[in-house]
Amino acid sequence: MSAHCSHDHHSHDHDHLSAADTPRYRRILWIALVLNAAMFAVELGAGFRSGSVSLLADAIDFFGDAANYGVSLAVLSMALSVRAKAALVKGASMLLFGFFVAGRTIWSMLQGVPPEALTMGVIGALALAVNVLVAVMLYAFREGDANMRSVWLCSRNDAIGNVAVMVAALGVFGTGTAWPDLAVAAVMAWLAMSGGWSVLKQARAELKPDDEPVAPPIR
Repeated sequence: MSAHCSHDHHSHDHDHLSAADTPRYRRILWIALVLNAAMFAVELGAGFRSGSVSLLADAIDFFGDAANYGVSLAVLSMALSVRAKAALVKGASMLLFGFFVAGRTIWSMLQGVPPEALTMGVIGALALAVNVLVAVMLYAFREGDANMRSVWLCSRNDAIGNVAVMVAALGVFGTGTAWPDLAVAAVMAWLAMSGGWSVLKQARAELKPDDEPVAPPIR
């Protein structure tokens, strides 16, 4: 969690608002939204075609990120408390995504059918290029409020996940089994759950009143 979470929220509300509500940040979010929506469609088709759980998981993640960027744009100029509430929703969605991927991984484990390695590798490389571009654009805003932090975490996790998908494609090609794909899907589930929990904690801290009543000492 960023160090600013322990500081006075009123004094930082205006600072966070001015940092987030800028033409540059809005432009970056719009670019990220369009790219993520396009990659959702590409990876969804590729995931079903190749039978890759990690590609399907990444496709759903792209869809969630596109929705998150839309929410971020909607609350960008609002008060810190409103943006923190939006971050609560996004953190919860990251957790739910993680649980979904974990469940899908277990289901595919029982099927035992290996995916198509070539499609995994090519689409994984394309998704990595998109996510690295978005992550680089968002890097300067990674230490903002919970809403901005959630956007950065999504992009960072996606880039890590895409590298893992490419490694899994090599593993599937080399072993002829589904285990590398399933292992990557499990890691992506963990990243989503841990990132969602981090965002929820920061958002809850930003929603706490500055001057909470202190209980009288016990005599």
